[in-house]
Amino acid sequence: MRVFLIVIDSFGIGELPDAALFGDRGSDTYGNLYAKTGVDLPTLVSLGLNNIEGVARAFGNGRKLSPVVSPLGAYARLAEKTFAKDTTAGHYEIAGLVLEHPFRIYKTFPQDVVADVERAAGCRFIGNEIASGTEIIQRLGKEHLRTGCPILYTSQDSVMQIAADTSIVPLERLYAICRAARNVMTGERAVGRVIARPFVHDGDKFTRTEDRRDYALEPPGETVLDCLHAHGVRVTAVGKIDDIFCGRGIAQSVHTGNNTEGLSALKELIDTAGDGLVFANLVDTDMLYGHRNNAPGYARALKEIDGVLPELMSGLRKDDILIITADHGCDPTTPSTDHSREYVPLLLCGGKVCPADLGTIKGFDCIADFLRACFLGERNSVIYEKVIAESEEI
Repeated sequence: MRVFLIVIDSFGIGELPDAALFGDRGSDTYGNLYAKTGVDLPTLVSLGLNNIEGVARAFGNGRKLSPVVSPLGAYARLAEKTFAKDTTAGHYEIAGLVLEHPFRIYKTFPQDVVADVERAAGCRFIGNEIASGTEIIQRLGKEHLRTGCPILYTSQDSVMQIAADTSIVPLERLYAICRAARNVMTGERAVGRVIARPFVHDGDKFTRTEDRRDYALEPPGETVLDCLHAHGVRVTAVGKIDDIFCGRGIAQSVHTGNNTEGLSALKELIDTAGDGLVFANLVDTDMLYGHRNNAPGYARALKEIDGVLPELMSGLRKDDILIITADHGCDPTTPSTDHSREYVPLLLCGGKVCPADLGTIKGFDCIADFLRACFLGERNSVIYEKVIAESEEI
């Protein structure tokens, strides 16, 4: 059998009960986005998106998120167990690894940390602040060109980001700097990812390229990808999945620069992939629009995904299953430019899937349990018993 697991990066559906502890009270990526833009997602809605607990409601401007009478898929609202709201923790939990101690988040990097990274990388940095990636290269781009020093910054995510103009710091040199930083940012200093952020300039305009590269820590425990690999189940990664899991348990990786490329890869894999898991991340919603508080752009990105889903669904074989979920929120309508602590949707469809309301489930790791049930026959998955076993009995 084949399972296609798609993560729409940052597509949250409402604040978690502890959102205030993260400064995210009122965050609702989908709801607030719909209230502001009226984004229409007919395929996701037909699968049960608006039927998920807490999603359907009216807004003061006359717009209303309405459920459908007969959803085509099984659907649920997932609450993250890990006390975090970052990409790495979210993806790890999807893969069955719940972090007891989430990776560290910095407001700025301490001087001893900066000094050690500079020593290891053989360069000096400018910046060292919380910032939007597109904003900081505009603000510090000229100084970077003048000094040749890469720009160091972070966000309220567990990341160290290093940006440089490729005419000043060649791409391979930037990658080497980030690898050196990765070696320093371990142990008590550890961040989930060190991210290379190359950009180019045209006069006073600075623009990021699609040559981003993420340097993650090895997962600190077994993931479902490791387990599937050990049992001979092929895992194909699309987008930044390979970077997040450091290639562990992954047989093939398709790196993509944007959602259009990711969706194109998925269309090809629907036609050509053999048995196994295809695990994809579609990042534009988060990287290009969520963090930039660009609600219209976020809506367009969702529309692009929703528009391709019918083609993907029509290419499913009778035993295939399509899963759609997210890793956290990133509400583009709030003042914050960072991730938000939210519930995420879970949608499942396919010939073997019995449409069902699965309610609210604690833990993204229910997805890993479901994958183990599908591929390894382990029947400790509530989802499997409700949406597959019942379908088989019918």
